[in-house]
Amino acid sequence: MIAPPTSHARGRYIDPRTLMKIRSLELRAQVVVQGFWNGLHRSPYHGFSVEFTEYRQYVPGDDTRHLDWRLYARSDRFYIKKYEDETNLRCHLLVDQSRSMSFGSLDWTKADTAHTLAATLAYFLFQQGDAVGLLSFDEQIADYLPARNRTGHLRHLMLSLERPAGGRSTNLARPLRRIVELVHKRGLMVLISDLLAPVDELEEQLGQLTASGHEVVVFRVLDPREIDFDFDQSVLFQDAETEKDLYIDPAAARRNYLARFQEHGDAARAACQKLGIDYVPVHTDQPLDRVLFDFLQRRLRRGKSVRRQENR
Repeated sequence: MIAPPTSHARGRYIDPRTLMKIRSLELRAQVVVQGFWNGLHRSPYHGFSVEFTEYRQYVPGDDTRHLDWRLYARSDRFYIKKYEDETNLRCHLLVDQSRSMSFGSLDWTKADTAHTLAATLAYFLFQQGDAVGLLSFDEQIADYLPARNRTGHLRHLMLSLERPAGGRSTNLARPLRRIVELVHKRGLMVLISDLLAPVDELEEQLGQLTASGHEVVVFRVLDPREIDFDFDQSVLFQDAETEKDLYIDPAAARRNYLARFQEHGDAARAACQKLGIDYVPVHTDQPLDRVLFDFLQRRLRRGKSVRRQENR
């Protein structure tokens, strides 16, 4: 069984401020993935990479002759070595490009974090031999790249991710509905967004994805100032999506804001839990190699495998 990272291990994660100084998105992704692998090899979690790429968790009905007893002795769990057709998956990254993603109280924005996270997942999965696709959106579909694992495809995907967030409102219904129409073979859908949209629409469209047989993971990207509303002075705020100006006294508005913000987040999390979807909060000051580790750890715990699909 893989234990959660200790404070000693956390100290080895890549500092987000240093990472975001790297201008090339593809190089940034490489640094995160390389740091992730190096961290595994020098930490108590050595062997996790082998378990993730070569094994899946035992489920009733599996042939017990294929159980790996050495791995059981180390992890206290039953794992079966994957067959060749179980080792690859088809993943689509669904990336929010709406204007609210351009907010950032640090030297980088939520969009920068979202793009780096998407690039990191794409780079990691591509190196594993998995097919990776992209659908970016705001109030409309911006880009769509089918899931592939071919020469040049990863570079094309990185170039699409480098386009700045420039939309207005977040329309989650349209892109999620569209991806159901476009992708008929079951795979992994990864939604990366701040989820600043009606939760009932989110639940309905995510339900369509799960009903179609896809495994879904939601990364909710938030800036620290959105979470704690830590503003000292009265200031003129501008709604990132409506461009409406609001003069607000933070001391007077903070309690109501935090209550509504918490309510919205709880509702989004509950909707995902209801549908059996992993809901992963990502803060823009959080090391992304830690996010990658947690993502893979969750998938390992689920014990799910997605059958190998042929590239289109």
